[in-house]
Amino acid sequence: MTLEILTADCLAPLRHGFFTRRGGASSGIFAGLNCGLGSSDQAEIVQINRARAAAALGVDAQALVTLHQVHSADVAVIEGPSPGRRTADAMVTDRPGLALAVLTADCQPVLFADAQASVIGAAHAGWRGALDGVLEATLDAMERLGANRGDIRAAIGPTISQAAYEVGPEFLDEFLAEDGDNQRFFAGGGAGGYHFDLPAYGLHRLRTAGIGHAEWTRHCTYSDADRFYSYRRATHAGEADYGRLLSAIRM
Repeated sequence: MTLEILTADCLAPLRHGFFTRRGGASSGIFAGLNCGLGSSDQAEIVQINRARAAAALGVDAQALVTLHQVHSADVAVIEGPSPGRRTADAMVTDRPGLALAVLTADCQPVLFADAQASVIGAAHAGWRGALDGVLEATLDAMERLGANRGDIRAAIGPTISQAAYEVGPEFLDEFLAEDGDNQRFFAGGGAGGYHFDLPAYGLHRLRTAGIGHAEWTRHCTYSDADRFYSYRRATHAGEADYGRLLSAIRM
């Protein structure tokens, strides 16, 4: 099966993609294009999957840069292929020939580009990272490399949608403590809990920060098991582990 790669017009002409799980070498609960080195999938199979994604982007496997993601607001400046993974949740570069990639399984993969300044970025933005400012930190880091905030475009890829993201009152309280207006990103309440709109919150943070354009591809990871991995869906199904989706952009 060939790879399925979702793209966003706003990031053109830069080469990029939000890879689905289709077209990979993994099997079992990881069936498809599992690119997560932190999963319990066979390491050699994960490397095959990552090499396929790199080839689709037109770069060597060594030029596909990923991070050790820890739900932080830390941003790494990438100057070349790295022999090891740096600990951060976003990265930026102005160096040609590199592909910046993040791994997700419900969290937001966010790809950034200022095509005029030849500066790109990628961020892993779960609720914690988004709340702590990883998206704004990525924009700041891009500006330090010469990007113009008003020229930066960003696309949020497949992520968990509000209908599938049920949370408890303590989760809501944390967002209200940051800003009372965050109530608008929650629906429901009572015994059924609340439902949090993660992509809407991500778009809000980006637009409030003054980005030129931001959009969501409107794909829900939880509701489409044939195309996407989902941590929450795997947890609800009692599965021991889950695959990771790769999203990347290159110079």
